[in-house]
Amino acid sequence: ILLQIFDAFKSRLNDSNSKVNQVALETMHKMIPLLKDNLSPVINMLIPAMVDNNLNSKNPGIYAAATNVIQALCQHLDNYLLLQPFCTKAQFLNGKAKQDMTEKLA
Repeated sequence: ILLQIFDAFKSRLNDSNSKVNQVALETMHKMIPLLKDNLSPVINMLIPAMVDNNLNSKNPGIYAAATNVIQALCQHLDNYLLLQPFCTKAQFLNGKAKQDMTEKLA
């Protein structure tokens, strides 16, 4: 059921409406400490949705929410769950997002 919930939720993380996008990121930030490693089945689906457009967003609210989500992931999930998706994102992103992901990996 977790997979079904987050499959529907992930599209809100990249919604074309910036307010919806930002609220989804802020909601994700609140959910991470509650779900912790239970997110492991969906982490490979969620990280691209949270990172791809949001870390390069010119909207300061979306960028801040995205960085907060990445920070919460690093604080509440085991590093082995994050290593591969973070490496993939750092390899294929550009701009500020690439820099942010590289710093998290380091």
